[in-house]
Amino acid sequence: MPTTTAVDLTDPDLWARPDTPALVAELRRESAVHLTDTVDDGPVWSVLSYRHSAEVLRNAAVYSSEQGSLLGAGEGNVPVGSGRMMALTDPPRHRELRAPANPFFSPGAVRGASRGIAELAASIVEQAVEQGEVDLVDAVSALPLSVMCDLLDVPEADRDMVVRVCDVAFLGRTPEERRAGHQQLIPYLLHQVMLRRSDPRDDLISMMATYRVGGKLLPIEDVVLNLDNIVVGGVQTVRHTAAMGLHTLVQHPDLWRRLQRGEVGMDSALDELLRWTSVGLHTLRTASRDTELDGRTIRRGDRVAVWVWSANRDPEAFERPEEILLDRAPNKHLALGLGAHYCVGAPLAKAELGGLFTAMLERVATIEPTGPVTHNRSIINFGLDRFPVRLTPR
Repeated sequence: MPTTTAVDLTDPDLWARPDTPALVAELRRESAVHLTDTVDDGPVWSVLSYRHSAEVLRNAAVYSSEQGSLLGAGEGNVPVGSGRMMALTDPPRHRELRAPANPFFSPGAVRGASRGIAELAASIVEQAVEQGEVDLVDAVSALPLSVMCDLLDVPEADRDMVVRVCDVAFLGRTPEERRAGHQQLIPYLLHQVMLRRSDPRDDLISMMATYRVGGKLLPIEDVVLNLDNIVVGGVQTVRHTAAMGLHTLVQHPDLWRRLQRGEVGMDSALDELLRWTSVGLHTLRTASRDTELDGRTIRRGDRVAVWVWSANRDPEAFERPEEILLDRAPNKHLALGLGAHYCVGAPLAKAELGGLFTAMLERVATIEPTGPVTHNRSIINFGLDRFPVRLTPR
């Protein structure tokens, strides 16, 4: 069986290297599925092709999420929340947990909120332009944090505190800082869930707190775990994709100019930037029974990592995958998932990203880096820790 001995896909430093596209492409040509000996998680099957990645993501009956959806928990460890969180359940339980959140993230609900999101994005960009020199990672984070506060109906008196805690949880420079932020966020969510279970409002916390499955309320701990997961996913995906997308456009000023001239539609451009950045580098599954994938025998209990970044650059699925084609169509990328676990917040994430990019294009003539870009060290949400720039207004 082939192993990825020359390239450790679980090494966070790998994904910031300029030669990574060539290395991953060579691995994919050798085989669609490799066995990787990881430092933290033991042997893991790495799926690199689009076709086989889609097969794994679609087939929840064979490739389960219950034992973990991300690498890093450690070999043999089952994460807290297994069978209790949307991300860590399989159908039909997954559908039950997802149901109370669906109305808040539906295309119709997002369309109703799109004008407010666009206005908020414009205000955030205007403030950044007035400052002149900013860290774009911090600047773009303000939008998903504010939108999430609206979604949860965080009281005005608490918003500064919640944003500050989330800043630490999501923007902390070390794992210890980020963990400390979550340790403050979770008790706050717990308190709000208990309040709204007795006095519900028209918001996501209240819906989750009062939702019944089989006539029974979800345990409060499960509600908090799912809310924390929604907040993390909602903020991280938008933050990293926005920062990485803008960094991509800075590196390719011809694409920036095409967007400013209106030569490419925002919807198609967003999908291509989602494909290109693929900030959620991988998704983990565990085989629930013996099976076969690309001629490899996968045993029950084996971990299978779909490397979304690689699948989204597979030449068998995408024409000229190493080029950024903002008008690419069709564009069936896997950046937001596939199958039962397709991102519940996808419509909202696209609305936020569209609002941010539109505001930047309308108000900023050029984005000039003023210092080195710093990539984070994460294979979960790969992105930037720092992106210092000078914004020149139009």
